[in-house]
Amino acid sequence: MARFRFRRKSITTHWLINSLGVIIMLLLIIEVLLIVSIRSYYYSSVRQYLNSKMNVLTGSITNDKDTAVNYNSEIRSLVAGYQDKDKIELMAITQSGEVDITSSGFKPTEKSFNDYESAKKSSNGSGYEVYKTGTGEKVLALSSVFSVKGCEYEALRMIVSLHEVDVKIYNMALVITGICILIILIVFFSGMFFVKSIVHPVLEIADTARQYAKGDFSKRLEKQSDDELGDLCDSINYMADELSNTEAMKNEFISSVSHELRTPLTAIKGWSETMVSIDDRETFIKGMRVITSETERLSQMVEELLDFSRIQDGRLYLQKTKMDILAELGETVLIYQERAKSLGITLNYYEPEMLPFIYGDRNRLRQVFINIVDNAIKYSDKGDTVSVEAYEEGGNIVVSVSDTGIGISAEDLPKVKQKFFKSNQTRRGSGIGLAVADEIIAMHGGTLSIRSEENVGTTVVMELPFINEGNQSRNDDGNVNVKIISTENMSGNSDKQA
Repeated sequence: MARFRFRRKSITTHWLINSLGVIIMLLLIIEVLLIVSIRSYYYSSVRQYLNSKMNVLTGSITNDKDTAVNYNSEIRSLVAGYQDKDKIELMAITQSGEVDITSSGFKPTEKSFNDYESAKKSSNGSGYEVYKTGTGEKVLALSSVFSVKGCEYEALRMIVSLHEVDVKIYNMALVITGICILIILIVFFSGMFFVKSIVHPVLEIADTARQYAKGDFSKRLEKQSDDELGDLCDSINYMADELSNTEAMKNEFISSVSHELRTPLTAIKGWSETMVSIDDRETFIKGMRVITSETERLSQMVEELLDFSRIQDGRLYLQKTKMDILAELGETVLIYQERAKSLGITLNYYEPEMLPFIYGDRNRLRQVFINIVDNAIKYSDKGDTVSVEAYEEGGNIVVSVSDTGIGISAEDLPKVKQKFFKSNQTRRGSGIGLAVADEIIAMHGGTLSIRSEENVGTTVVMELPFINEGNQSRNDDGNVNVKIISTENMSGNSDKQA
C-alpha cells in the first residue's frame, strides 16, 4: 500500500472520490430512508394499536342505549379500572378540556393537548401527537372525541411510552449502519485491490516508457492478464521491438551513410591532390571523370536524404502533369547503359512503341526509375542480366525491373521497403532509396511490389494508373510492338516483336 500515494490527480484519488464517494452517499441516503420508514412503520403500528383500543372503549359508551345509565360514573369506573393501565395511561377529558381522571391517578402537568385539539377539528373525531413529557420521556398520545347526551365528559385520551419502540428502532438502525459499513469496507478493499491491479501495471508502464524515452529499449513488460492491460503490454513490447529495430537500423544507416559519403569524398580528395601535382592530360581527364562521377553519387545520396526528410515531415509535394512514362523510363535506361556495360552486366530494355499517358511528376518518377535500375545493377554481378519492361495491364501501366543478381532472403524481403534497412551490407547504398520510391509511387496512386529469391534474382513491379486508353501501336496479329535495347549490342538497336 506504500505506493498508493493519494496524489491530487491519481487514479486512486479519482476512484475514491468518484466511485467510493458516490457509493457512500447512496448508502447513507438508503440508510436514512430505511430508518425513517421503519420509524414511521413502528409509530404507525402503535397508533393503530391505540386506535383499536380506543374504538373499543368509545364504542362501549356510545352504543349503550340504556337511558338509565349514568355515563359519568361509567366513564370514571372505566378509566379507574382500565386493565391495560400498566402499559397505557387512560384519561377522561371534560367538556371544558380539562383532565378529570386518569388510570394512573396522576394528572398531567400540561394545560393543553395538541392531540385533543386535533381530534376536535378532525372529521373522524380522532387526533394524535408524539411529544416528550416533562421527564423527557417520548410518548404517543391519542385522543378520541365523542358526544353523549347528559355526559360531562367529551373525550378519552390514551398515552403510551415509545421507549421500547425507540430501542427497537435504534437497534435496527445499528444493524443497518453495520451492514452499510460492511458494504463500504467490502467495496473499499475490493476496489483498492482492483485499483492496485491497474495502478501497479500503469506505474510500471510509465517507468518503462521513461526508459524508452531515454533510448533504453532493453526492458520488456510482463503480461500478467489477458485483458486490456495485457493487450497494452503486448502493444508496448511490440513498440519497443520496433523502436529497437529502428534504432539499430538508424545506427547502421548512419554508419553506412558515413561510409558511403567517405568513399566518394576520399576519391575526390585523392584525385584533386593528384591533378594538382601532375601535368598529364590523360590522367587529368580520368581524374575529372572520377570526380564528376563521385560528385553525382554524392548528389544522389543527398537528394535521397532530403526526400526522406520531406516524406517524414509531410513536405514532399508532387508537380503532376500529363506525361509519357516511356520518355522517363527510356532516359533512365540510357543513363545506365554504359555503366552496366563496364560492369559486364547485360541491360535489356523491352520498350513498347506507345503506352497511355499518366498524370504524374516527371522528375519524381524518373527518380524512382533511377533508384530501381541502380539497385538492380548494384545487386548484380558480372555476367548477370537486368531487364526493364513496360506494358499495359488491368487498367494500369506496369513497369517491371528484374535482375539475375544475388536476390533477397525470405527473411529480409518483407523489410526491404522499410527506412534504413539494407538486405546486404556489402553493397553500397543508404537503405532509404526503396522507402522513398515506394512513397512516391503511392502518392501517384500506384503500388510497388517486390518478388525475390536468394541467389536467383529480384523483380520490382511498379503499377501506375493511366488517363488514356488504346494508344498502343499494334501489329496485324494484335501484339504490342516492342523495341529491345541491350548492352550486349551497343553498336546498333534491333527491332523485335515481343
